Amino acid sequence: MDVRERIAALRREMERCGIDAYIVPSADHHQSEYVGGHFMARQYITGFTGSAGTAVITGDWAGLWTDGRYFIQAAQELEGSGITLFRSGEPGVDTPEEFLKKELPEGGTLGFDGRTTGVLEGKRYCELAEEKGGMADYGHDLVGRIWSGRPPLPKDKVFLLDEKYAGEPAGTKLKRVREKMAEVHADVHLLSSLDDIAWLLNIRGNDIAYCPLVLSYLLLFADHGVLYGDREKFPEQVLGHLGKENIRIRPYAQIYDDIRALPAGSTILLDASRVNYTLFRRIPEGVRTVEQENPEVRMKCIKNETEVSNMKRAHLKDAVAHTRFLYWMKKAAADAGTAPGTPLRDENGTVITEMTAAEKLEELRAMQEGYLGASFAPISAFAEHGAIVHYSATQESSLPLATGKMLLTDTGGHYLEGTTDITRTVALGDISRREKEDFTLTARAMLRLMDTVFLHGCSGANLDLSAREVFWKERVNFDHGTGHGVGYLLNVHEGPVNFRWREGAHPAPCLEENMVITDEPGIYIEGSHGVRLENVLLVRPDVTNGYGRFLHFEPLTFVPVDLDALLPEKMTEEERRILNDYHRTVRETLSVYLEGEEREWLREATRPV
Repeated sequence: MDVRERIAALRREMERCGIDAYIVPSADHHQSEYVGGHFMARQYITGFTGSAGTAVITGDWAGLWTDGRYFIQAAQELEGSGITLFRSGEPGVDTPEEFLKKELPEGGTLGFDGRTTGVLEGKRYCELAEEKGGMADYGHDLVGRIWSGRPPLPKDKVFLLDEKYAGEPAGTKLKRVREKMAEVHADVHLLSSLDDIAWLLNIRGNDIAYCPLVLSYLLLFADHGVLYGDREKFPEQVLGHLGKENIRIRPYAQIYDDIRALPAGSTILLDASRVNYTLFRRIPEGVRTVEQENPEVRMKCIKNETEVSNMKRAHLKDAVAHTRFLYWMKKAAADAGTAPGTPLRDENGTVITEMTAAEKLEELRAMQEGYLGASFAPISAFAEHGAIVHYSATQESSLPLATGKMLLTDTGGHYLEGTTDITRTVALGDISRREKEDFTLTARAMLRLMDTVFLHGCSGANLDLSAREVFWKERVNFDHGTGHGVGYLLNVHEGPVNFRWREGAHPAPCLEENMVITDEPGIYIEGSHGVRLENVLLVRPDVTNGYGRFLHFEPLTFVPVDLDALLPEKMTEEERRILNDYHRTVRETLSVYLEGEEREWLREATRPV
């Protein structure tokens, strides 16, 4: 079935169930950002492949809401589907809830799968339906009913993350979390967020593409815990590890019955933003709930010293691979000559495309010891595709690379020593003055934020201006956050820290020593080009004096910024100093790992400006 046929089939199921409007979010049963194939219901029903979005289907209308990262991509992928695109956050654009308040008929029924809907959203949907004199039905996975050939749940094995990588035994983490439970007098702690569970128990898996996590739930009590997952995926070594901490295994879906059996008078600690609505509604009326952020969230975003040391090694490995990739690209561009539009070819004479460039970078990463795989779907975007913030090349869309334009790659890797994320935009031969101006603007923003010194107590909202100010002075902007937290062999996007000038419903906490966060401004010119540059930063102590406790950023990423795309005369003296200092460190750090032409190229690529 094509998208129109799928929506028609969904409407037939809606009619059978008496549902007037049906909501299809992007999440799995754990409110994950990225989901496995089994949970890609929103993608299946709309054809939109981005990671974020919400679809609403009525009897005669369909719409999709997504954010600024995906506006261009969504418009292209929805073309001809009959689905209306709503650009979330744009002036005058209703949210899904605002739309439904207008369009859900009086006395109508609003449907959604409560397992893929968060507690907060589920509550709002139910209130909305009641305001219209109707009801909410959260018990149906209607997309699943029509999804022929739906991928099964994964069967990959779980593995332990050794303490030499984790830096802290699971027992100590459990003790710390139980202390937080005791502070709020909780008898049980419900965990549904996969990264929190993996961090707490020092386990990893392969149940979601690009996220080394295990599909599971956890009920943690004062003296034991129950982990709900597919027992066949747990090797004896892992079972023994869990057994030492008195963690028992029960079937994945059994939690829905077990939570219903909690005794009256007990207290459960949960994070409403990380638990699904159906699970929440199964909590008995006689059980008191304490709804606050999971204690694991703040614990895991402040890396311990072992994790910090390991992440530096992971980024060094990544820098070697990425710098070798840049040399490979630059050599291909030089071999192609100066005529614009000349195809780039590899050492075998084959034309390089967006996809084969990404494959080359993956090949170079795979040569590094301890490499486990990509940390997200690679972005390899040439020319006008660079303006699509989260572009993903396909066999149909993959452009051949040629001289005269830029290539933007946003990629990352998982290593046993940690997770990386890096964006570099490079000129393939001579590019236009406008492209160089946009590249220089982006480089200035990235460097200024990287060099920021700040007082303890600042959050990413306070510091976002360090990057964005140069854009605003030119009366331009980029429609995404400037940075996000990075997990340790977990989610590449890890809350709650970020650089974002406009706070959401949950303001980011202040930045603390050993937090890890990205620095990635960009500019996107639809139909022409895009530029983004990204380094990963580590929050480090600076000086403490009579004015307070100061902090600064230490870059973990050491890969050249393309001087061929830069206009040094557009930079301040201070910005040039920051770049030259950074490039000197890159050169000194990487030279011992490169040889011959690669080392000579690095020396030229990091020359002072």
